[in-house]
Order: sequence, then structure tokens, then C-alpha cells
Amino acid sequence: MSFLIITGYMFVEAIGGWLTGSLALLSDAGHMLSDAIALGATLMAFKIGEKAATHQKTFGYKRFEILVASVNGATLVIIALMIFYEAIKRFNSPPDIATQGMLIVATIGMLVNILVAWLMHRGSRSGDTHSHDHGANQGTETVKTSDDKEPVNLNMQSAYLHVLSDLMGSVAAIIAALLMMSFGWVWADAVASVIVAILILFSGYRVVRDSVHILMEGTPEGISLGNVEEKLIAHPQVQKIHDLHVWSITSGLNALSCHVVVDGEMSIRESSILIGNLEQSLLELGIHHATIQVESSSHPQTKTHSDSLVCNISEQAVKGNSHIGHNH
Repeated sequence: MSFLIITGYMFVEAIGGWLTGSLALLSDAGHMLSDAIALGATLMAFKIGEKAATHQKTFGYKRFEILVASVNGATLVIIALMIFYEAIKRFNSPPDIATQGMLIVATIGMLVNILVAWLMHRGSRSGDTHSHDHGANQGTETVKTSDDKEPVNLNMQSAYLHVLSDLMGSVAAIIAALLMMSFGWVWADAVASVIVAILILFSGYRVVRDSVHILMEGTPEGISLGNVEEKLIAHPQVQKIHDLHVWSITSGLNALSCHVVVDGEMSIRESSILIGNLEQSLLELGIHHATIQVESSSHPQTKTHSDSLVCNISEQAVKGNSHIGHNH
């Protein structure tokens, strides 16, 4: 619905901007074009993201949503720079603008964007709790997160910011039209365009920054490695933690891998129970997919590790029984 509304009015605003000579309307129409592309790409990303994992894509296609979000954010930045360039030209040589027509088109555009923003706001946060099957000697158990805070879907957020920035563009165009009609300030159109470009640039930067953080396997927002370590080490059977990694597969789906050092006399059955308990405790921190390696203090890999919580991966292989490519 949002895609159809945005696409339809984009043509109306583009024609209106061309007939009135308003850069604010033309830039808003160009931004609406990016909105339509962003919404279409978002729908496609959701469909592709639902595909099951394969032998080649072991985590499935969830990351495709983040790739689309990064493209959406980069598009916002490019549009903002284009508007800056055109606005500078307008400052030097302001054209004649049909302010009344500009006001009408911008007002309708604002109402359209309010409707679309409202429709998208309901879906801007993922309300589905993640369920994950764990099988470990005790059958299959479905676990849901207990975190009441709903995770933000980055791809949906980027598309929502597209529309919200477009709404601000319509408001700026209305103000510019009123100023030109009331005081004859022809430069108000260019000023409004610059204000819109700043808003678009800021929104685009945020989306690109968050997307790159996820693609770089950064620690998810709101999760502290220190808190994770405390949660794991609080278990009486855990002596030490190392090789701790926490990252996001996609928005709202966090994963963890680590090594836990335990008593060397622990049995396989006890290890399985320990892993289940640790996985359950990690759900409280919003970590849904955990891979935990249990080892004793006499394990060769444990001996090669220092007290460092995280590891530095290098291209050089380490001889002996230590990790290949791990330096500590």
C-alpha cells in the first residue's frame, strides 16, 4: 500500500515541480523516487530473507536485509548532495516560481507522506519474538526471548526514514511557498531545499553507520561484552571465558560464540546441561543463537590463551596446538 501511494504521488509532485519551477518540489519528487525504490527493495529483502538456510548460506539470507538498508542509506546521502549542488545554483540565479501551485502540490504531498509514514510506523519495529530450537540430549525445546523491548528492524527503519525525510521536505516546501507569497523571498525555495538536504543527509548517515556496524560483525547495540562475561562466569561451573564474540545476523537476531573453561572431570552429560543453562541465561541479554565450546584448563587451546576476553585474528598461522590465525 505504501509503495503504491508513494509511487503514484511521485509523478504528480515531479510534474508540479517542473511546472512551478520549484526546486523544493523537484527535490521532494526525487526523494519520493528513492522512497519508492527503498520500499520496493524492502519488500524484496523481506521475501528473500525468509528463504531457508543452505549448505552455501548457513545463516540463510537474513543479511540481505542489511545490505538493502545500507544501499537505502547511501541513496539518501547521494540525494542530499545532489540537492545541495542544485540549491547553490539557485542561490546565484533564483528562477521564477509559481508559488500558489507550489503550495497546493506541497500540501497534498505532506498529507500523502503523513499517511504513508503512519502506515509504515506500525511496521517499523519487529514485534515477532524469535524462537529457536535447541536439541541437546533432552529433546527439542522452543525458547523465546524475555526481553520486552522490541528490536528495531534496520531495513524497515531505513525505508521509514526515507518517508519521514520526505515529509519534512513537503513541510519545508510549504513554508518556502508561504514566505515567497507573503514577502517575495525567492531565495526561500533554495533555503528550504538545503534544510531538507541536511535532514536527508543525517538520516542516511545513521542508516549507513548502523548497517556497516552489523556487516563488520560489531557488537550489537545495547549489549556489553563485560555484561555477557559476567552472566556466563556467574555460573558456578564456569571458571573462565575466552574467544568471546557477539554479533548480529540481522536486526534483532543476535548470535554469540565463546569458549568456557570448566573442571576437567566434567562429563559430557554435565557439559550438555551446562550449555543449556548458559544459553537460557543469554536469552535475558537478547542473544538468541549461541555456540559454546566447553573445555578444561588443560586443553591445548586454553593454555595458549592469555587472560584476554577477545582474540585478535591474524593472517599468520600459529604452530603447535594453538588456534590457527589467532594471536592473544
